[in-house]
This record gives sequence, structure tokens and C-alpha cells, in this order.
Amino acid sequence: MAVDLKDIKSIIDLMRKNAVTEFELEKQDFKIRLKRGANGGGAAAAHEDTPLVAYAPPLAVPPPAPVPAAAPPPAASNELEIKSPMIGTFYRAPSPESAPYVEVGTEVGPETVVCIIEAMKVMNEIKAEAKGVITQVMVENAKPVEFGQVLFKIRPS
Repeated sequence: MAVDLKDIKSIIDLMRKNAVTEFELEKQDFKIRLKRGANGGGAAAAHEDTPLVAYAPPLAVPPPAPVPAAAPPPAASNELEIKSPMIGTFYRAPSPESAPYVEVGTEVGPETVVCIIEAMKVMNEIKAEAKGVITQVMVENAKPVEFGQVLFKIRPS
């Protein structure tokens, strides 16, 4: 059985896209095993039981690329943005059973807590830092956020 490099690359791409850490295929006198290391990278090993080694050289499997967040539409000229001051997980409420800190239409002041961002097991309260009315919630609850990502839009008052 002949397997060319294009087929192996396709398998690696599928592993990346589906977060598969190990793949093994055995057919007749051919065997290939691809494994990604626990640290996100690692090497993939491949071999055959017969001397067709040229078809399955060792391959490096890079870690999956991070999925970029969708860019929000440009802000209206009169709206302010509350941006994330850190990387972490966005939570709209202090606990799963609690109501969200703010909703669209909620009036906020500079000291009003609008959400929590969990970073390294520490819950960080995020304040509005402006006076106005919430016009948009830009992030879904319990989703990861990046530094500088827009969390809320407010109409100043």
C-alpha cells in the first residue's frame, strides 16, 4: 500500500481541526501512528513493518492555531466601549444561579460592576468606568476573552 505525503498532511490537518491527539492506521503491510505531545506540540512517529520507510518519515505536528475572535462591528460615534483589561473567561453574573450584573438598558456609573473575568482562578470584577446606559453585550457568558476585546457598549449620559 502506498501512502503519499499529501495523505499524511491531510490526516494531520484533520487532527488539528478536531483536537485529536492520537491517530493510528494499519493496512496490510503498512502502519502509521501520529501522536501529539501533552504540551500541545510533539512529534508524530510513523513506521511500516516492511522496508517502505520512505513513505512515512517522522513528521512534526504543530499545536492547533488559536481561533481568532470575530471582529465586532465598528462602534457608533457616540457609544463608549468597555474593554477587557486581561485575558480570561467572561462571566456576566457572580454565580450561575445569580442574575447578570447588567443587561441592555441598565444605567451604570463609573463604579458599577458589569461583569467578572476569571484569570488563573482569580475572579476580577470589571467596572464600567463611565456613566451611561448599556446598549450592547458583546460577549457570551462563560466564553474566553482577549486583552482589549470589547465586552459592552454604553451610551454616555
